[in-house]
Amino acid sequence: MSNPTYRLSTPSRDYVLRRKPPGKLLKGAHAVEREAAVMTGLGKAGFPVPHIYGLCEDDAVLGTAFFVMGMVEGRIFWDATFPDVGQDERPAYFDAMNGVLADLHKVDYAAVGLGDYGRPGNYFERQIARWSKQYLADEKAGRDANMDRLVEWLPDNIPPGGETAIVHGDLRCDNMIFHPSEPRVLAVLDWELSTLGHPLADFAYNAMMYRMPPDIVAGLKGADLAALNIPSEADYVAAYCKRVGRERIPNWDFYIAFNFFRLAAIFHGIKGRVIRGTAASAQAQERAKDFPRLAALAAEAMEACRTA
Repeated sequence: MSNPTYRLSTPSRDYVLRRKPPGKLLKGAHAVEREAAVMTGLGKAGFPVPHIYGLCEDDAVLGTAFFVMGMVEGRIFWDATFPDVGQDERPAYFDAMNGVLADLHKVDYAAVGLGDYGRPGNYFERQIARWSKQYLADEKAGRDANMDRLVEWLPDNIPPGGETAIVHGDLRCDNMIFHPSEPRVLAVLDWELSTLGHPLADFAYNAMMYRMPPDIVAGLKGADLAALNIPSEADYVAAYCKRVGRERIPNWDFYIAFNFFRLAAIFHGIKGRVIRGTAASAQAQERAKDFPRLAALAAEAMEACRTA
């Protein structure tokens, strides 16, 4: 919904056109130029993204900047339990998702022309400051006790280590196109939030599905993982660690708390827009209602980290 996306059908093949929305836009938002740049770079590394055929930054053509990419045929799963997949196959789908994240974080971003795609280092400091400022500034959306605690606690408890990698920023199962019949990711979509950042922030956002209620976004909270034959959170983390050469991830709950906090801050912003009448859709209203639940889940992870 953020960047309008169209299917282009020609006699020989289909393509996809993605453009900025019309009207006045916030600075830095809807950056289709960045999406085209990161997919072009990752394509050079053999990472599964659609092929970029061209970027047009001349607003006179369609009214806004746009790019054209290849149409990838496959399956998108909106439910993190993968209900349309046979029980015996489900572990392979989770392993494929896990492998894509590890492969992304191992890409040499400078070698593929993305050395200036973001600011290396201090990712958590910058992100926590950004979302805290946005939360505190939106007085109409109100305050939340859990968020207030997180704003104070997070900056003082950032784990050591300043690794930098390309991060997707929103890598859930529904942002991947899987092969029509195999447990294989053919393309990763929706790179609007991508940048250079900390790989553990990106991985934890994906693994947050284990603690995410399914009615907010694709989540597994409350699901019977054993009955569904879905790997546990601990096994999923261990698989990623093995792929990227880590023994383990100390302070794991910090990364989960950070991601729930970040998402809660985004939903808090939506709540503010609903109150001001600039986001009146039913989906926006549901997001506004979900804000305190996300803040509570962030606080829960924070407490787990403090007592570990």
